Amino acid sequence: MKKFLKKRIIIPVLAVVILFTGTAFQNDFFEIAKQIEIFTTLYKEVNMNYVDDTNPADLMDTAIKSMLKDLDPYTQFYNEQDVEAEKIRRTGDYTGIGANVRTMKDKLVIIEPYKNYPADKAGLKAGDEIIKIGNTVIADYKEDAGDLLNGSNNTKVTVTYLRQGKEYTTTITRSEVEIDAVPHFSMVDDKTGYIVLSKFNNKASSQTGYALKDLKAQGAERIILDLRGNPGGLLLEAVNIVNLFVPKGQLVVTTKSKVKKFNRSYYTQREPLDTEIPIVVLINGSSASASEIVSGSLQDLDRAVVVGSRSFGKGLVQRPKPVAYGTQLKITISRYYTPSGRCIQALDYWNRDDKGNAVRIKKDNYNEFKTRNGRPVFDGGGVFPDESLEITKNSEITKAIQRDFLIFDYATDYYYKHPNLNVADLELGNSDFQNFKSYLNSNNFTFETETEKALTKVLESAKKEELDDNIQKDYNTLITNLNNSKALAIDENKDEILALLTDEIVKRYVYREGLYDYYVDHNEEIKKAIEILSNPNKYNGYLR
Repeated sequence: MKKFLKKRIIIPVLAVVILFTGTAFQNDFFEIAKQIEIFTTLYKEVNMNYVDDTNPADLMDTAIKSMLKDLDPYTQFYNEQDVEAEKIRRTGDYTGIGANVRTMKDKLVIIEPYKNYPADKAGLKAGDEIIKIGNTVIADYKEDAGDLLNGSNNTKVTVTYLRQGKEYTTTITRSEVEIDAVPHFSMVDDKTGYIVLSKFNNKASSQTGYALKDLKAQGAERIILDLRGNPGGLLLEAVNIVNLFVPKGQLVVTTKSKVKKFNRSYYTQREPLDTEIPIVVLINGSSASASEIVSGSLQDLDRAVVVGSRSFGKGLVQRPKPVAYGTQLKITISRYYTPSGRCIQALDYWNRDDKGNAVRIKKDNYNEFKTRNGRPVFDGGGVFPDESLEITKNSEITKAIQRDFLIFDYATDYYYKHPNLNVADLELGNSDFQNFKSYLNSNNFTFETETEKALTKVLESAKKEELDDNIQKDYNTLITNLNNSKALAIDENKDEILALLTDEIVKRYVYREGLYDYYVDHNEEIKKAIEILSNPNKYNGYLR
């Protein structure tokens, strides 16, 4: 009787569930089919009837990328050229001129020539503006002009460029370029090893392991792992790097998705190199993704002391999916969680402000988690360091200066005005800071704060309601005071600005490799790391 009753109850319930599930699926399918039909018809009509000729491929490329832009900045469509560029990013290997290049509307700017690679050998320097490649004028080229610099090994390319207003031409012989994940490692004193990990390509864990073994052979009894400015990369490489310092079988990161097959827990798979050596991990606001997996996991496991400033806060995982005709969709499939259970995603792309910008998760909404030793750590806003240093915090005004490439451009001018500088003696001071502020003024640097945006919005509303006569004077006073505050904000961030200027200037003379050598003697974060590592009681105090 009981079995019969169960059947009478369960079967109708299942039928209702299936009915609603099927109906929901059918509704979704109908809506998708409907929207595809609308888009297909519209696409055909535009191509057939628009007054000027259109490029079907360009229209579709723009449509797809505009659609994905509303999701998050990491979900991207890659055409055939983009797929090749992404392959280079993952492996770190390609054939070209060996330089970091910024593509602009009418020129290509050399951001950084890699030491002893073709661009460097041909005499190109940071700040050079390429205006023509072969017979192709960059301003007239409709595609990504940076692709013209790549090509087969040992082929030549002639470029015309501007340097300090003068035009030059040089021929570059392309070669295979291998970008190291670990561009530098060295002993900073007789017991402290220093490893710079700049990206998480498929060489990251092997090169970090090699550096660790080499430094230990030189006598290293403690390690500084520098992840500052590292934007991330391959998740598995992050797991393998954590594995260098923690035992086999340790949970490092968990991914959670609405698609069950993407829910995974990643454990260390190998025997570690050293589970006891003291570690300080350096991070800053540009340390993201895989960098946050490494720093956050080592922090959660009380295996390292984290020093610097709050990391970027990217807790989203992407996976490439092949589409058609050699194209790809890189799609956000899950969020990742460190061993304590926290997700450090900082921006909420599903709740945007009235300008369409993703909002930062408020501190009031952070959740507390515990490390292995019971220390409090938080989600919602990147990895917070155990020792926070003011000089490493990028303020909003500093970010605005960097977005306008004014630090980069000032460093270029500085280099040509000081051709015989001994980098070891470089120490920027008050006069340099005043010069830089004058440079900002001469380049009409402007910066709109959130307060300004809010005040402007209030005034616009007042004008619509015809109330602006009463508040215009107060508004003008507030804006004047705000501009004075912005000028003070530059002064308040003097140390941070001088540090960024110093880094950029040093690279002009001795490349990135020389910058790390300069850090060993001059960098405040490294000095703090050495101070912590040199005092076992202090080091262990952070981890209790």
